[in-house]
Amino acid sequence: MLIGLVFLLLVATVPLAGGRIGALAELQFRAKGLLVGAILAQVLIVSIFPEGSATLHNVVHIGTYVVVAVFVAANRRIPWVWLIALGGALNFTAIAANGGVMPASPRALENAGFALDPEGFVNSGAVAHPHLQFLGDVFWVPSSFPISNVFSVGDVLILLGALLAMHCICASRIALRRFAVPAV
Repeated sequence: MLIGLVFLLLVATVPLAGGRIGALAELQFRAKGLLVGAILAQVLIVSIFPEGSATLHNVVHIGTYVVVAVFVAANRRIPWVWLIALGGALNFTAIAANGGVMPASPRALENAGFALDPEGFVNSGAVAHPHLQFLGDVFWVPSSFPISNVFSVGDVLILLGALLAMHCICASRIALRRFAVPAV
């Protein structure tokens, strides 16, 4: 939820910087059904059916990242998608290294007001012996804020990439085009 709200705030920066927000609606994504399917699968395993087979949940969680990677590859010409992909790859690496769960720092979880040992599947949680913890959810928004959460360096890169992409696509005054799309 936190990332979704930050994303909406980033969208709001486009008209403030003189960009044409309507350009986002004109963007033609390839294979958008893959993205929708991956998001729905994550909502199902995290929010609707968190109980059940831990193995199945972990496989589905990792699988959603693979599906999103295919979506990103199909849309690699969109400005700054490479930075979004890098953030996603860092998240995927941490999740895959920990058997399907994003390793969250116990300190981050506590400060965000989350249980260290919740019931059912969580996409991010304390892991007994985490691998690549530095790529996990080690940052937090405190529980004293209306919307608290934990997040990773990969999440930050995803949001930064989204911000830069929106400003390029919408031709705002702050669009950075030099590294928007890697040379082929």
